[in-house]
Amino acid sequence: MAECEVCGNDYAMSFEVRAAGAVHVFDSFECAVQRMAPICDNCQCRILGHGLQADGQFFCCAHCARQKGHAQLVDSA
Repeated sequence: MAECEVCGNDYAMSFEVRAAGAVHVFDSFECAVQRMAPICDNCQCRILGHGLQADGQFFCCAHCARQKGHAQLVDSA
């Protein structure tokens, strides 16, 4: 068993996520999202989809990007 780095639960079905040379251990997708998903620089929601990025900032959608002055970003459909 391994302990989740977010909630501390020691769970037999925990899993590892490898990112940027680090190994993270979680007991649920919810905990993985809390630790790994970027946060929108406008509305502060967790970005679970592709999102958008400009000048080192992350956005959940083109609307949020426009709110921060990045009119060139558009949502893909």
